[in-house]
Amino acid sequence: MLNNIEIDEILITEKQIKEKIAELGKKITQDYQGKNLVFVGVLRGAVIFMADLARAVSIPMIFDFIAISSYGAATESSGVVRILKDLDETIEGKDVLIIEDIIDTGLTLDYLVRILKSRKPTSLKVCAFLNKNSRRKAKVKVDYLGFDIPNKFVVGYGLDYAGKFRNIPYVFTLNPEIYQGELK
Repeated sequence: MLNNIEIDEILITEKQIKEKIAELGKKITQDYQGKNLVFVGVLRGAVIFMADLARAVSIPMIFDFIAISSYGAATESSGVVRILKDLDETIEGKDVLIIEDIIDTGLTLDYLVRILKSRKPTSLKVCAFLNKNSRRKAKVKVDYLGFDIPNKFVVGYGLDYAGKFRNIPYVFTLNPEIYQGELK
């Protein structure tokens, strides 16, 4: 389990996350009442957020997943986006809500929105758990937002460092004394 010396600062508590998800779930339920809703989760980081959010939405929906990469093993986006796993279902004529863990530069999301729009959904919106607006390089619209955060490398609640910390129920920064020079 997590060693407390690995934590530098807790940015968002488990309680704050639960409250925000309830709020987002209520709003999404209202906005998509009577529509053909498809949650498109961006693997892997958005899985925990998507699962909790889906339980807070009280209308029928379909799940699908897409895996894209612009990071590789790095902590900063390379700007080169690759689809690693495409959707299994068609989204044509459906109301699509992209579920994203974090929006940083916006380059990956901008690419994903353009790709999915070309598939002719009835509507296409974005729900992001975290937003680093200060790092934006591409203009992207976020329709439903969990939290704005400062320009810090964060982990927990689906976000990872080298595959670790996704299962931690809050968002935090790692201790720079332990992860010297590795985090940006």
